[in-house]
Amino acid sequence: MNESAAFAYLLDPGTLTRADLRRLTALSTPTISEVLRRLVGAGLVSVVGHNSGRPGPNAEVYSANPDAAWTVAISVRDIGASGAPSLTAAVCDLTGEVRARVETRVNFLEADPIEALGGVVDRLRAETGAPAAWIKQIQLGVAGSYDPRTETIHHVEVPGFGRSGLVPEIAARFGTRVDVDNDVNLAAVAERRRGIGQGADGFALLWLGQDGLGLAIDIGGALMRGARGGAGEIGYMPLYAPDSAHSKIALQDLVGGAAVLDLAREHDIPGETPPEVVAYAGERRADFAEFFSQLADRVSVGLAAVIAVLDPPLVVLAGEVAQAGGGALRDAVAAAMQRNEPLQAQIEVTSIHDDAVLLGALDAGLNSIREALLSAISDA
Repeated sequence: MNESAAFAYLLDPGTLTRADLRRLTALSTPTISEVLRRLVGAGLVSVVGHNSGRPGPNAEVYSANPDAAWTVAISVRDIGASGAPSLTAAVCDLTGEVRARVETRVNFLEADPIEALGGVVDRLRAETGAPAAWIKQIQLGVAGSYDPRTETIHHVEVPGFGRSGLVPEIAARFGTRVDVDNDVNLAAVAERRRGIGQGADGFALLWLGQDGLGLAIDIGGALMRGARGGAGEIGYMPLYAPDSAHSKIALQDLVGGAAVLDLAREHDIPGETPPEVVAYAGERRADFAEFFSQLADRVSVGLAAVIAVLDPPLVVLAGEVAQAGGGALRDAVAAAMQRNEPLQAQIEVTSIHDDAVLLGALDAGLNSIREALLSAISDA
């Protein structure tokens, strides 16, 4: 606990002396000295200078060693016809500074997943000059659910990523720890740390993506993943079409990317992708109020189930479609909830405008490797 406390302060930007750490942690001078000895000996902390501005001997200045461990984050996407990169990756050092970022398209019908992932990791290493030994953690974000008991990814549409034994093979290929999580869960990690989820008691993040749907459930900073990693696969939620009690559909059929495009065509809204049509309508929201009203009615069907079961203090609309819709979509969904359902919730649009899945993967991977390093010190 003492080492964790001191290390946490040293991971913040800047440098600290022994006296600074003693003041921040309220630990005694001998304890702080022993903590620093162990952290320096483990290679996690370095002496980066001396403070000569005080009376007496120059005080040593300490900082976390950024090269003690690096984390690679990789977002794997089912791109469909969107034309978006199918692999986006970044690498950060132990302090959280992003050292490089790459993206590429991969035809997974022909490419082997392990070789494709190896290619982006090699590109990151080439751009940074980092030796392989520095990379201690790889965090994958996938549009699917990961069962850690069987180390298998389920409900994934990207060819090759659902095969049994894939994750252990990836770990063996890189010789490092590999964690996998649902992409929407990772977006919620980023929202908790960087977005409007900061300080919230909890929130439900509804992902309205270019192709698919997803839900992440944050309860006091902890994510609900379910027994097999399938919590939040809301796109599979079964419904019945209003014109026939025997016509079974899923929520994906109402609010997925193809459904958004079909609805836009009914309202003569131009655009080739779901975000494009929603953004166009949002810029002219007075002209396309009915489009937003109908889209919001569909979204409210899924949200009603979420709110009725979880009663979250906050609902965050995220994903490419939600970002494109912005305030127009948020207001329409809030109005639809009041109009159609006797349920209440604060509804907001994500405040993260970068790649939330990739940022969340970096945050999750960094937190994981820091905990692993501290556990190693404790075990030693």
